[in-house]
Amino acid sequence: MFEGLSEKLERSFKLLKGHGHISEINVAETLKEVRKALLDADVSYKIAKDFTESVKEKALGQKILTAVSPGQLMVKIVHDELATLMGSESAEINIKGSPAIILIAGLQGSGKTTFSAKLANFLKTKRGRNPILVAGDVYRPAAINQLQVLGEQVGVKVYSEEGSKEPVKIAKNAISHAKEYGYNVVIIDTAGRLAIDEQMMNEISSIKQSVNPQEILFVVDSMTGQDAVNTAKTFNERLDYNGVVLTKLDGDTRGGAALTIKAVVDKPIKFVGIGEKMDAIDVFHPSRMADRILGMGDIVSLVERAQEQFDVEEARKLQKKIAKNQFNFNDFLNQIKQIKKMGNVKDLMGMIPGVGKAIKNMDIDDDAFKGIEAIIYSMTPEERDDPKILNGSRRKRIAIGSGTEIQEVNQLIKQFAETQKMMKAMSGGKGKNMMRALSNMKNTPGR
Repeated sequence: MFEGLSEKLERSFKLLKGHGHISEINVAETLKEVRKALLDADVSYKIAKDFTESVKEKALGQKILTAVSPGQLMVKIVHDELATLMGSESAEINIKGSPAIILIAGLQGSGKTTFSAKLANFLKTKRGRNPILVAGDVYRPAAINQLQVLGEQVGVKVYSEEGSKEPVKIAKNAISHAKEYGYNVVIIDTAGRLAIDEQMMNEISSIKQSVNPQEILFVVDSMTGQDAVNTAKTFNERLDYNGVVLTKLDGDTRGGAALTIKAVVDKPIKFVGIGEKMDAIDVFHPSRMADRILGMGDIVSLVERAQEQFDVEEARKLQKKIAKNQFNFNDFLNQIKQIKKMGNVKDLMGMIPGVGKAIKNMDIDDDAFKGIEAIIYSMTPEERDDPKILNGSRRKRIAIGSGTEIQEVNQLIKQFAETQKMMKAMSGGKGKNMMRALSNMKNTPGR
């Protein structure tokens, strides 16, 4: 995401390279390029101009420390201004209420129904709630069926009324149903509508008035850029919603909607869609997004994802095995499974500072571990448990069984031996301190 903007901003900062101080002239040159980068990213001219004026004011008022170059200082100022532009702090979803009612609105094709199911999954798995989905789109063919299929995928009940064409009545009945059967969050998926469609806009306003939701989320396709921002403004005037959801952010190389929607509607971005899987949504963190735009990675989100998959008891068992030098291919396979649960491999690698730029042109998909898994699955239980017995003939058999070359098998076994040594070294005090440091990164100031 944001590839084009990231590259152009990086080029603009290079204009300050070699300068010993910040002056009005070199700042003006840099910010001219920054403004062009923002305009190319589909940011409106007014916001781009206001942004660069604010950066200029802060840059010229700063004293350069001997340990900080003008270029580094400019990156820091731009980072902070980007975070402010996108909302400064993350905004929590309001799920207070018995039940909490969440109304989902948006354009046709924005990804509302899919997001509704993703949100239900998020609230169920990460917030410990018992949600119910409501099929309030009574117009689009197969809309109810789509929500039912998605609900089944995430293990969440879907309330629907076949044949009914009254979404207000459906919503009210669904809330009564939720109260009767102990559901504590009601997520109402509504029909996609055009901002110019007065009848449909009146209908969603009626749903709002009838059910009085704690939270109204406006779902918008981030790839539509400034069109998304303009639509968000029109909807907000009618609904006064609580927050914005940007879908398809993983396919947005420009970033105009993410950068400017908060400034235009003065409502926070609460969630972003980052893939097709049901767990592919993230709470939106402006500062972390600014990190990623400026090529700094997002190590805090990476640690959080790792901690979500972290099993304390399993970790204790693994630590004991590592300390006794008993870490084997079964353990290695389990670690790969944990990594795969964390999300898209290329997206995860892009969160590591400096790695995103290096891998931007590389084709890394979710099958990145396929060859390794095939090799390990071709081993016998005895071989996985005791890799030291993997002699030449065994390696040849494994290569044939996994459809790989003998060199690939040898390389994996060599890398595994190196991993064993590294883990053995880390199982002492240094390793514990390192893990503690990673865990504490969530509380790093400024993040």
